[in-house]
Amino acid sequence: MLLQAFIAILTFSLGTAKAAPRHVCTYYDVIEYLNISSHSKLHSHILPKTDLKKPVEVRMNFFLVAILSVVEKLQTVTFYFVLSLEWKNTFATWDPKDFCNITKVVLPTEAYWSPPVFILEKVNGQSSNLEYVHVMHDGIFNYTQAFQVTLTCSLMIFKFPFDTQTCNLSIASFLYPVTDLVMKTTLTSAEMMQTSKSFLLTDGEWKFTNLSIVEYLEEMNDESFGVVTYVISMERRPTLYVLNLILPTCALYLLDMAVLFGPSTLEEKISFQIAIILGSSMLAVILNDILPTSSNKPPVIVVFFLGTFLLMIMAVLDTFFLMHHQHKCLRLDKVLRSFQQDRRAELGRKDINQTKTHPAKEGTHLLNLPKAAQEKGQPAQPHWQLQKQDPFYPVLEKVLLYSHLLLSLVFFTVISIKWSS
Repeated sequence: MLLQAFIAILTFSLGTAKAAPRHVCTYYDVIEYLNISSHSKLHSHILPKTDLKKPVEVRMNFFLVAILSVVEKLQTVTFYFVLSLEWKNTFATWDPKDFCNITKVVLPTEAYWSPPVFILEKVNGQSSNLEYVHVMHDGIFNYTQAFQVTLTCSLMIFKFPFDTQTCNLSIASFLYPVTDLVMKTTLTSAEMMQTSKSFLLTDGEWKFTNLSIVEYLEEMNDESFGVVTYVISMERRPTLYVLNLILPTCALYLLDMAVLFGPSTLEEKISFQIAIILGSSMLAVILNDILPTSSNKPPVIVVFFLGTFLLMIMAVLDTFFLMHHQHKCLRLDKVLRSFQQDRRAELGRKDINQTKTHPAKEGTHLLNLPKAAQEKGQPAQPHWQLQKQDPFYPVLEKVLLYSHLLLSLVFFTVISIKWSS
């Protein structure tokens, strides 16, 4: 009896121990259940499709963080942005009830397949070192990565520095056609823009103004590939260029006009005008370092600098023309005066000779002279003698100055219209 009672107790104890539940409450248990350690590297490169007729859908969101630089000469733009990807892998699922309600684990990206991302306009760039992915219990993968990328962008600098630029950032996966992989955005462009503005870190030369999304199919090798293009619009803040380039050029031109209309002599005006032109050329050198060397249509600011430079040159030419006219008149007056003096000397010699040969005619000769000349004892001046100042010179000067002023007003009006249009 005792032996039977002992066997019964032992049997009950073993049965109770076998029925006791085993609590699995660590992430390691989830990883062990997914059997990741036995996966080959090839497994992480295989598209996780259970149905060959249905493509894997990758949901994507874009958030702009910073506009780092815009290089007009190289036609490149550097952005810092965050890209969020989400897809489903039915081969990586578990029941949270079996693992103390663990619904999410963090794994390296090489543990499972992840969509390869290509940026079409990329010239240079780098990504963060956080190569990890969030794996949910239902097989949803969430991957967030920060990128610093330099892109090629066709910069339209016609209205520089009052320009607005639009650059494309196209994301595609050319390894898989749309029959295997589909890339879509989950948020609208307005929601992405609002989130980007809350993330935006820079407040420099460029202001982020708009974000739009374009989804299309790219045909290549008789296959279609999905492409998502984020169109980023940004506006330049022109204050620095206005203060450093435009206002100094306008000030130099106003100074040139003041010298042109000033009371200085023509020689002094030319010296001042040449000095002003040299100062304007230094600002043009600064502008040349900023703008690209090749452009089908010259920017308005180049026309502005070239126009002001030509107007300054015209002012120098006007001054040279007035100086030439003035010196020409002085030379003609000098020649006429020399001719008049020679004529007087010749008449004087004739009178002396006649007086010596015919003394009686001396009184008769004096009677032929004008009374004023007889009283002063000087010969009469001929009627063709040049006046001391040319009456045509003031009229010519006013015509040149006011025509130059009118041309300047027309030029600056046209430049203002082009910049504001």
